[in-house]
Amino acid sequence: MSTLHVLSHSPFADSRLSSCLRVLGHEDAILLCGDAVYALTPATAARQTLDAKADSLQLFILDEDVKARNLTPPDWVRSVDYPGFVELSVQFDKVNTWL
Repeated sequence: MSTLHVLSHSPFADSRLSSCLRVLGHEDAILLCGDAVYALTPATAARQTLDAKADSLQLFILDEDVKARNLTPPDWVRSVDYPGFVELSVQFDKVNTWL
C-alpha cells in the first residue's frame, strides 16, 4: 500500500523529516510544502540526506512554496502545483500529513 507523506514544517525545527525517512516504504513518496521546502537548502544536513537518497526517493515539492522561498531544487525533485498535489493525493493509497 503506497503512502504520500506530506511535510510542511522546517527540517531545522524538529525531526519530522528524519522520522518520515525512517518509515518510508519503497512505494511511498514525500511532498514538501510550506517551510519543509527548506530541506532543499544547499549545504545543509537535510539536503545532503535527501541527495544521498535521490536514486530511491520519490520527492515532490509544492512549486509555489519553493518560489516563495527563492530556492532552486535539484533536478531529481519533481515540482507540482496545487492541482498536481490533488492528483498525487488520489494516486497514492493513503496520505499521511506529518502535523
